[in-house]
Amino acid sequence: MALPEKLILVCQSFRLGKEPKGICHKQTDGLLQYIEEGILDRGLDVQVATTGCLKQCEKGPVLVIQPDNLWFKGVNSEEAIDAILDGMESGEPAADYLLS
Repeated sequence: MALPEKLILVCQSFRLGKEPKGICHKQTDGLLQYIEEGILDRGLDVQVATTGCLKQCEKGPVLVIQPDNLWFKGVNSEEAIDAILDGMESGEPAADYLLS
């Protein structure tokens, strides 16, 4: 199996002791499936993985695209995900959600 072109990391807030402490896991219910469906619909070569806390709670939920090292904030809606996936297709990151 070939490696994917890109990797989307989705913060799920888990920290030492396996307890979710931040907000990301509370605001992304159902969005992982939506991301997967969006990737398939667009035919993107992307893998999705959840992560422990990315320590950006005040800007969360956070999503990271690698290897581009693009960090996105406030990813708590289908609208945000659509904008980010559209940006992946066009090569222009969704500026409204970029974390700087």
